[in-house]
Amino acid sequence: MRLPYPERISLVGTFYFGLLLCGIQLAQGTDPIFSLACFAFVLMAALAFNVGGGFTRPSGGYVFFYSTLTVIIGLIWKAVLGEPADSNLLNPLLTISVFAFGITMMFVSVYLSTKLTTKRAILGRMVTDANMQTATVGCLVAGILMMVVGTLVSGGNGSVISALNQLNRFFPMAIILGVIHSIRRSGGTSSVNLPVLLAGAFTFGMGILGFSKEGIITPFLCWLIAAASQRYKVSRFQIAGALFGTFFLFQYLVPYAQYGRTFRAESGSENFEVSLSLLSNLGYVREQYLANSGDSYGDDNAFGYYNTPQGFFDRLEEFPLDDALIEQTRQFGTKGFYPIIASFQNLVPHFIWKDKPAILWGNTYAHEIGILAEEDESTGISFSPTAEAFHLMGWMGIFMVAPCLWLALFTLFDSLCGDVRESPWGLLAIVVFAHMAPEGGITVIPYALGYVAFGIIFAAVMGAYLMPIIGTFFIGPEGISIRRGAPIRSIENRLHPRVSSQI
Repeated sequence: MRLPYPERISLVGTFYFGLLLCGIQLAQGTDPIFSLACFAFVLMAALAFNVGGGFTRPSGGYVFFYSTLTVIIGLIWKAVLGEPADSNLLNPLLTISVFAFGITMMFVSVYLSTKLTTKRAILGRMVTDANMQTATVGCLVAGILMMVVGTLVSGGNGSVISALNQLNRFFPMAIILGVIHSIRRSGGTSSVNLPVLLAGAFTFGMGILGFSKEGIITPFLCWLIAAASQRYKVSRFQIAGALFGTFFLFQYLVPYAQYGRTFRAESGSENFEVSLSLLSNLGYVREQYLANSGDSYGDDNAFGYYNTPQGFFDRLEEFPLDDALIEQTRQFGTKGFYPIIASFQNLVPHFIWKDKPAILWGNTYAHEIGILAEEDESTGISFSPTAEAFHLMGWMGIFMVAPCLWLALFTLFDSLCGDVRESPWGLLAIVVFAHMAPEGGITVIPYALGYVAFGIIFAAVMGAYLMPIIGTFFIGPEGISIRRGAPIRSIENRLHPRVSSQI
């Protein structure tokens, strides 16, 4: 079976899926207006995905991860559990209206971006098949050096280390380049090589030590997106292994990351000891995580979409927190445009703005809806971009602010990266969007327009020009293309000029 990499989704199939979901919701006692709004959301998400080019462009990837991880998976699992889709929400009709109009304006933004995007990708095919392997090794070496320097040298805000960390995408880039190179070089019989395994292991290890779900999942997501872009053919054994790995990841490692954060220390050695202790008893860790989740469901200040804790599925939707923020906005009014302004101001580097404030807007909103202790100023809480846009400016945020920011985001990244089947940089953008689109809020888009875009440009330039040179020192110059002039050869069977008989 070849991995699918959809360029578009069948609108007919989407229509019947939405109709089936709507029918199930009505049978389970969901309000008809809520069900119709869910149906509209599903259809508009498919339209926006198709217009954005599907997974062939970063904008299509953003639409996919936003729509599925914010709304659609939550609706599906709610139907599987037999619970009304509008239950356990403070203001279900207003919330689903915000989502439905939000995805409609995202469709408008994607459509307009196709008119503004450059015809040819700005970064283009800067890495070729000839130097892709050396670029992979170079990215791996650069990532290891960055990891070692970050461990040995303390870098605070405004330091060179902090600036480099903002641009450090070397491990994900090594995985993506290495997978593509392995598939093309082997003719589709292999998808990994030693640099890919090492880059994946380092990324996974840092995620384990940092109790980061994003770090744990990223290497697998990079492999999947890169392999799917090449339509890699997987065997039954590989499918079985992937299913087992997915089960183990969601069953044990996600609870480990969630539960382990409460024991995270400042010292790396202490974190290592804590990680080792928790990893040696993953069953107990899972039990504690589920127990804490169950306790939080019984808390009057907790927000849960399902009647009972659902483990990882509680993390695959944004309904309850978004609903709480939207209802907070209805009761007490909007927050204003300042968070957007502050997010653009945050693009100014620390070495220029020494006293630049660091504001966690998710933490601020969590205090507003009452789910964090008063003294907690560090915990980050995720909200979708649509809910945050409504919280900032109400319906003007949905119909004006969010579409303008989405339009800038889609136009910039599609112009930079182009078709991901021709150049790998768009795959890196899609990996970033997988986390940013559903839970980054609207105020993360200025950061993406600045640091994320510059980070991808930096990765592309380094990967195309510097990393192959670094890689050559480790694996030799094999694969680096050198253009030579074609040798001049005589043309066979060419008629020689007639010799005059008068000579």
